[in-house]
Amino acid sequence: MDLNPTESIAYYWPELVLGLTALAVWVIDLFEARKDRLGEVALFGAALSVFLASRLVGWGEGWIFDRMLIVDGFAIFFKILLGLATLAVLWMSLESNEIRHNNEGEYYGLILCSAIAMYTMAAAANLLMAYLGLEFVSLTSYILTGYLRRNRRSGEAALKYLIYGGVASGAMIYGMSWIYGLTGSMDYAHINQALASLPPGNQLAVFIALVLIMVGFGYKIAAVPFHMWAPDAYEGAPIPVTTFLAIGSKAAGFALLMRFFYPAISHSGEHGTWTAIAGVDWPQMLLVLCMVTMTLGNLAALSQTNVKRLLAYSSIAHAGYVLMGFVLLTDDGLRAMLFYLLAYYLMNLGAFLVVLVVANSTGRDDVASFRGLAWRGGIFPAVAMAIFLFSLTGLPPFVGFVGKFFLFAAVVKADFYLLALVGLANSVVALYYYARIVRTMFLDFPTGDEPTVEVGIYNGFLMGVLASATVVFGIYWTPLITFADRSIRFFRG
Repeated sequence: MDLNPTESIAYYWPELVLGLTALAVWVIDLFEARKDRLGEVALFGAALSVFLASRLVGWGEGWIFDRMLIVDGFAIFFKILLGLATLAVLWMSLESNEIRHNNEGEYYGLILCSAIAMYTMAAAANLLMAYLGLEFVSLTSYILTGYLRRNRRSGEAALKYLIYGGVASGAMIYGMSWIYGLTGSMDYAHINQALASLPPGNQLAVFIALVLIMVGFGYKIAAVPFHMWAPDAYEGAPIPVTTFLAIGSKAAGFALLMRFFYPAISHSGEHGTWTAIAGVDWPQMLLVLCMVTMTLGNLAALSQTNVKRLLAYSSIAHAGYVLMGFVLLTDDGLRAMLFYLLAYYLMNLGAFLVVLVVANSTGRDDVASFRGLAWRGGIFPAVAMAIFLFSLTGLPPFVGFVGKFFLFAAVVKADFYLLALVGLANSVVALYYYARIVRTMFLDFPTGDEPTVEVGIYNGFLMGVLASATVVFGIYWTPLITFADRSIRFFRG
């Protein structure tokens, strides 16, 4: 179906609710003395948005707003995932010492506006909407990264993020202009048809355009060599913002990447396979990028003493793991990617939540602040952190193991044996730096001058939910893989 703007509104309620909630937060901020109420309003709006996005399942598929956006299983999957990421980050923010009493109205409104842009990235059916969505997410992310205005480290992180983002955005829009010049259209469906009939002499121009576009996409998912902003931005930003960048912004980047490189410029074949444009070997380019990303991310994480920075390099490595499924050109690879993003949401969100709890009590986020955590009132966060870290490593019986199993199974099935070996070696490397934190929490006894770690009601509840889900979905993963399987069907008209 192809809906006009008036008919499209019924499918756009998740975004409208987020926008209306952001406006409500800013208006209430002018009159309400109790600023903690603003977080509750934002939380309600995000929850309602997730509910409305889930209600879109079964409504049908098609283009909305004159083919600018698309509604299909893939878009709904990411709207639900991104909505849950927004909900969790808002929940974390309620008990964050960095956010509390610090211009909360602007903060919660910016988080909600960034979520709207992420929804747009997942549903973009047009190069213009893809660019606007990514750019709006970037602009809000720059502000949120530098949110601690009197913190020099936060300001430096925002400036570096802005510089890298500006260069990547410029390269991407230049590449998009090449695609438009070659095909005469910004619509993904029309681009697909035009590229299929291009004369043989244009392959080099298409490849250069895809390389330039990949600069922008790679920057958003923090893939090597476009990752350089991530460690500083993750370390300098408030912990809830760091979490939002790690699970929300990265997931939106992968949504944009998959939507463009698969239904837009590749062709689906039989038995769940895809075919790249003849003479344009972008899968080979991304195969190298995938292996380099996971390797550099894990090796750089080995020497880190700041947990936020360590998790930043870990996040880079996990971008490499997810890209393993991307380069296969199969539905199995796409399904494994979606499942792994769900698993990554649970375990990475949980890890940053524990960092927030420790930072609230100690004012620090380095590895030394975790010393003897299990023996100074923090047995619950220590056990939860161990669950999250072992899951990130890919050990059973946690959901991270199942996620990596599906990825490696898809890789081996497609006969990418070297990629499987590189991924396996990197998982072994990752175990070292994750286990170092676990050892610090349980085997290094406190010196006596460390403060007691206290877990608030909000954070304690969320931590319990995430730790339980990480274990439960590692044993019974059918609901997640069913959801992922249903969501890889792209609407192409």
